[in-house]
Amino acid sequence: MVDSGPEGDGSGSRSPAALLLRIISQLPGCAALFPPPAPLETRLATFPRRDLPCEAPVRIRWNPYQVPYIQARSDRDLALVLGLVHAHLREGQLALLKRAAQGRLAEIFGPPAAGIDELLRILDFGRAVGGIMERMPADTHVWLGAFVAGLNHYQEKAGPPPPEFALLGLRREPWTVAEVLSISRLMGADVNWLVYFTLLREEGRPDWPRIWARARAAGVDSATSFRRSGDERVLSALFSGLGRSGSNSVALSPEKSASGGALIASDPHLALSLPNTWLLLGAQSPSYHVVGLMPVGVPVFALGRNPSIAWGGTNLRALASDLFDVGGIDPDSIRSEPFLIRRRFCFPARRIRRYTPFGPILSDARVLPRGEKELALSWVGHQPSDEVTALLAAARARHCGDFRASFADFGVPGQNLLCADSRGNILQLLAAAIPDRAETSYPDLLRDPADPHTHWTGIIRTPQLPYALNPREGYLASANNRPVESDILIGLFFTDSDRITRLREVLSGQEKFSRQDLARLQRDTRSPAAQRLAGELARLIRAAGQGERIAARLGTWDGDYRPNSAAAATFEILLYYLVPALYADGQRQASALLGQWGFLTKYLIPDLEALSPARRARLLGQALRKTARRARRHAVWGDMHRLEAAHWLGRLPVLGKAFRLDRFPVGGSRETPMKTAHGLVAAPHGAVYGSQARHISDLSDPDENYFVLFGGQDGWLGSANFADQIGLWRQGDYIRMPLREETIAAEFPLLMDLEPAP
Repeated sequence: MVDSGPEGDGSGSRSPAALLLRIISQLPGCAALFPPPAPLETRLATFPRRDLPCEAPVRIRWNPYQVPYIQARSDRDLALVLGLVHAHLREGQLALLKRAAQGRLAEIFGPPAAGIDELLRILDFGRAVGGIMERMPADTHVWLGAFVAGLNHYQEKAGPPPPEFALLGLRREPWTVAEVLSISRLMGADVNWLVYFTLLREEGRPDWPRIWARARAAGVDSATSFRRSGDERVLSALFSGLGRSGSNSVALSPEKSASGGALIASDPHLALSLPNTWLLLGAQSPSYHVVGLMPVGVPVFALGRNPSIAWGGTNLRALASDLFDVGGIDPDSIRSEPFLIRRRFCFPARRIRRYTPFGPILSDARVLPRGEKELALSWVGHQPSDEVTALLAAARARHCGDFRASFADFGVPGQNLLCADSRGNILQLLAAAIPDRAETSYPDLLRDPADPHTHWTGIIRTPQLPYALNPREGYLASANNRPVESDILIGLFFTDSDRITRLREVLSGQEKFSRQDLARLQRDTRSPAAQRLAGELARLIRAAGQGERIAARLGTWDGDYRPNSAAAATFEILLYYLVPALYADGQRQASALLGQWGFLTKYLIPDLEALSPARRARLLGQALRKTARRARRHAVWGDMHRLEAAHWLGRLPVLGKAFRLDRFPVGGSRETPMKTAHGLVAAPHGAVYGSQARHISDLSDPDENYFVLFGGQDGWLGSANFADQIGLWRQGDYIRMPLREETIAAEFPLLMDLEPAP
């Protein structure tokens, strides 16, 4: 899996680093560096087929991408085989998720991960699991129990574990339902935490009230705001990379559809690393006939299609958490629990988790910004809610009304969901558990526990939240934007309106849409806000009498971040030099917010205009001269903006090179529909967060369902299906996931029959 070099010329295999990796790979436990090729037939041969703990025979049909279509005679057997499939395709990823949810990463990565583990233990993703299991209906208990039985049976019967197990010192461990629910809670982490962690660095500054006001007005992007130490990058990957923290989703009525059936298209924005966050599969049993994407380790369809409906959605950015300054509360109300962090290559570390009536004391975690205040986190995810039952019901829904009713007890993470049905309805709903706050103005980041108006008086759930059905425009769209106005405090930090503006611009500008039109929309790289900001900068540059060539390039730019765009490269290089220089004294704005897209689009031009003409001209002149020099080296956007196809182990020092497959120019930017996120840049860099899966369904035809992953289905290093969908993703192609029996048989030709134990 060694990278072939920056230009793909094969030179990487002859470099000293590659030779060193070859030598290291011969050491015990290092075989993962150069795993042997594993064609589809070899991989499927390892799948257990006999003496299974199922009630009746089960058939799996596979396509050449190792996408399974499971056909079971009972719901329990379907869940059991889902466990087998998850373990077969993503056993290494499952092991990592389990340890992340439990705060056990130091057992893999040693002392450097102990700080992350301390925070994860304090957050305590398993805290509500007992209450969740108590309120789950019996059929959900059976479903999860069967899924776990499938995971465990695979581990017992399938042969050697994945190659990375030896490298990371992993051992197979039995699974429990509680562990699956803890992973579900980890995936439900509040993306606002990343915003809080960023703002905590600035809280207490003399200009904090202005910082807070600007952050609220402009929004803070949770995916790019927390980028400092290695620990912080890991936290960002965990909290924004697992919970559909960004995404686009659109639904069109039959009147807007060329086929006459409602259309839906969704593309989750998560971490761009391999293996993908999702598994693509089809499933049939007495209660289920569905195709779609499942989060690894949790047996539910987060987005997909059944014969009657199709659905998708985006993260709502719901305000599901509050930070309380608990330094002055009664010490007797604080409960302490010691815990032990086991660390690979080192002795264990002892830590203490403290609980208050307002939640665990988050500021005890050494990885977070250290201040004098003791801060407790109140999170609705520490209270029971039943997301598994909700999503299982949604997969069985027969119309939009059924779909909405499914989410009555859904909690985290809050979702802005879209649904289209075969009757021609389109629906948008907010599925979330939101604290009922008496005081909704939210004047500061930190809440005062002595003020009863800051206390939660209850939980507001989906039936009480706004929804939209069959709007006059004929379409619905969501892009993590601020939802409809409401008396309820739904959230504070929504994504800049750039993506939703572009989606609405396209959807309103065309009378009829086909599936192919929606596929083009998912690859759209236009930014209306960038076009507007570039035009304003061009105006100021001309007014200062400088840089006419750059001003002309910016002033005529259409905001398209296509890889061959010279204007996109010039615009980004100019921002790189101009923004830090403008705020260099640190008095105008906090450094943590520099590079935030909402901040730049809202405040950059007014702040430049507030300068004296001489100061503005001097600042622009300096930035323009640097921009002109750098733009000669990086003439077009693709010269700088790259996307790396790499296993998550590619982030390791030295050894990481063995897990990097390719690196190529890519279009898109922070808030284009095809999102490929980055910060302020003026040199080659990698986009690590963005559009990493796509789905389109046409309700006029049960077979018209299309999906693609950035990467591939199989997480096994060396598998032919580890990254075989990257070509499809780059070209805008998809894998069809039909619902008709004859089409399933034709397009999933590899048969595997599973037999129960006698």
